[in-house]
Amino acid sequence: MSARRYRSTVACHSCRSRKVRCSINVTGIPCIRCAQDHAQCVVDPPNETTRANRRNGLRRQRPRAATSSPSNRVETYIENDTSTLQRHTTDSPAHTSRSTSQHDIQDEERNGLEIAAAALGNPERAGQVPFYTGDKTGITSTLSLLSSGESLPQHLLIPSRASGTSLSDQDRHYLASKGVFNLPSSDACQCLLEAYLRHVHTIMPIIEADRILHFLQTGRLHEYNLLLVWSVFFVAVNFVPSSICEQAGYDSKKAMKAAMYGHAKCLYNNSGERDKIVLLQASLLLGFWHSEADEHSQPWYWSGVSVSLCQMLGLHRNPDTPRYNGAIIDRQRQLWRRLWWTCFLRDRWLSLTLGRPLRIDLDDCDVPMPSVADMLYDFKEVAASAFAAFVPDDLPLLAEYWIRLIDLSKLLGSVVTLSYKAVRPRPSFEQIKALETEILRYKPPEQGAPSLNRATRFYLHHLQLHYEALLIVLYRPCLTELPNDLSSTNQQWQESIWHKADAAASRTNDILEALAQESLLEYALPMTPPLLIPAMQMHLLNCRSGTSLSRRLRLNKLNACMMVMEEFQKVYTVASIYRGIFAKAIQLICSEGASAGGSANESTVPHRDSSSNPHVGASASASTQVPVPALVQPGAVGEAHAHQAVAGGPVVGPDPVSGNDLTDMVDALLDESLPFNFWETWGQMWVE
Repeated sequence: MSARRYRSTVACHSCRSRKVRCSINVTGIPCIRCAQDHAQCVVDPPNETTRANRRNGLRRQRPRAATSSPSNRVETYIENDTSTLQRHTTDSPAHTSRSTSQHDIQDEERNGLEIAAAALGNPERAGQVPFYTGDKTGITSTLSLLSSGESLPQHLLIPSRASGTSLSDQDRHYLASKGVFNLPSSDACQCLLEAYLRHVHTIMPIIEADRILHFLQTGRLHEYNLLLVWSVFFVAVNFVPSSICEQAGYDSKKAMKAAMYGHAKCLYNNSGERDKIVLLQASLLLGFWHSEADEHSQPWYWSGVSVSLCQMLGLHRNPDTPRYNGAIIDRQRQLWRRLWWTCFLRDRWLSLTLGRPLRIDLDDCDVPMPSVADMLYDFKEVAASAFAAFVPDDLPLLAEYWIRLIDLSKLLGSVVTLSYKAVRPRPSFEQIKALETEILRYKPPEQGAPSLNRATRFYLHHLQLHYEALLIVLYRPCLTELPNDLSSTNQQWQESIWHKADAAASRTNDILEALAQESLLEYALPMTPPLLIPAMQMHLLNCRSGTSLSRRLRLNKLNACMMVMEEFQKVYTVASIYRGIFAKAIQLICSEGASAGGSANESTVPHRDSSSNPHVGASASASTQVPVPALVQPGAVGEAHAHQAVAGGPVVGPDPVSGNDLTDMVDALLDESLPFNFWETWGQMWVE
């Protein structure tokens, strides 16, 4: 005998009079029908006595009936036993599971109602969590059908439904065993945060600088989000004195970086962090890690995570379309712009360096370009003493450089789409000319004001390196593939393109020489070493033409770039890999030359003592030495030294007396049938 089921009597007066189901159990007051009718939703208070009497009525009646006859006693026993069984069933795990499932369903439905209420502009509770509804076919597109042609906002703030990020004792013990709760000393923390704000934040303004500064200065950095703390420290290690690493117990900056990356990644995977903005900030910073253990795939992996999080949050879309969104405060609006355009910048240059497809299509994006005010916003309330101690003096100018770099990145995407996609039509002369004209419009200033500090001068040179690399990337395909509207006999245009690419490569060497002379190489960023690759490739290609003297000059220019890479490899492993690849390329050239010319004079890639040149030349480990010719005198950097090397005769490598011989050498280098395919290897490179 089954227990009788009673329909819930909780309903408002209106729904009860209509004899329809009331949503008050799910939505609360008002119910959906009263809200639609703009009527007052009236509900009677619950009568617990009546409910209790109803539940106990059957049990009160059964004992009275049991006294009529002996047979009724048996029936009463059976009924009472059944009732007891039903009570036990009600308390059983299966029933509890069904109750929990029903509660979850109602909670999920309530979540949908909260999203709908936020989209319609009348939320019942204040929202804290950013939520992106999607484009025209998104989750709230149904409501748009009823809005009389008025578009609904796509960026909402909905109530948090997370129970928090509290950790179990087991998880906390695991994280503690990994050392994630043990921050460096206060002096080291201050030095690391200063290095981050002065060197990294100016080109990746992705955290709320004033907030982390506040926690540091009040001695509560351990209360800040530890995932962000370790991520910030990881990228800042490159710019702190070696003494800080030694005090922390590390042998080198690379060892300290590896440890801090391990802490950040452990928290990323195990801390239960649910804030997608925090996860996005951390993924952008962790994208500067690489390791042989994972085939150097981490930069591309983390970049993909960043792009996905941006699009999940809707950062690629303008939150003020079609009208100003009052739910989003200015602080969020500016942080979102900075996050999106930093992610975009990384996508463009990683795509070039790694030879991977572009992940971001600007045709899907309408977020406005960032402004200088966006970067300065976080520092409005920072005390003057803290600003002077942690923030660069030329922050407004550095913000302008960052915006110029984003402009160049947008043009880089156009170049890659035009000439480097796997399936594409051959570009026309007009397309190449128009793109070249657009790039030339964004030429950075050749030199800054004399009053600029050293860090700002480096960032200007860094912007110039991006510009020259972009020009070479535009011109290089034209050296082997003419536009579809030019005949193969039009050699004059192709020669002009060759000279333009060569000039850009030479200007790259001039910039490197300026960095060395001004002792600015120590400011190099993780994305700096890959910017040398286009120029180094042009120097190799130029070995296929010209006189013997011009070819030797090109090799000397290439060697000058190798010397700068030697400086970079102290901090960035990616520079060591680039240097090893080009060392092999130079070895192939000179070994073929020695065989053809009947002489060979091989040395190693010159690892110079720092005393020979104060700017370039501290020795790397002997394990990185690769047998190649020493092309220039030790300590020589730049074109001027290359001319001196040729005129004065200190070149100790083989003398390529025959133009045909050297052409054969370079042809052998570029032969795709060789076991070592230089161009394929470069195409698999990544940025640290």
